[in-house]
Amino acid sequence: VQLVESGGGSVQPGGSLRLSCVASGFPFGGSSMSWARQAAGKEREWVAGIYNGGKTIYPDSFKGRFTISRDDSKKTVYLQLNDLKPEDTAVYFCAVEVAPPWPYVGQGTQVTVSS
Repeated sequence: VQLVESGGGSVQPGGSLRLSCVASGFPFGGSSMSWARQAAGKEREWVAGIYNGGKTIYPDSFKGRFTISRDDSKKTVYLQLNDLKPEDTAVYFCAVEVAPPWPYVGQGTQVTVSS
């Protein structure tokens, strides 16, 4: 199983980013996927999940600004981040399964929000 995230970077507060995760080594189309994040000194937290049929699910604290989506033809899951805040600074990971615990997690991509 390989999960390769990209799209992170540095943005100002209020900005947007779209993260991508290309998957390989397992039947992506039949798999549910997640995004999670981990800020420095904090535990990893679940951000969003998407079932293999496209239904999405979010923890209450992440509803509204973040949107997960997928393109099965590209074996890719996306996370659109809008209206970013400094407290969104973290490493963002994609993972297999719609919610924790995750059997596989990628290496992550850094998102930094500062002015």
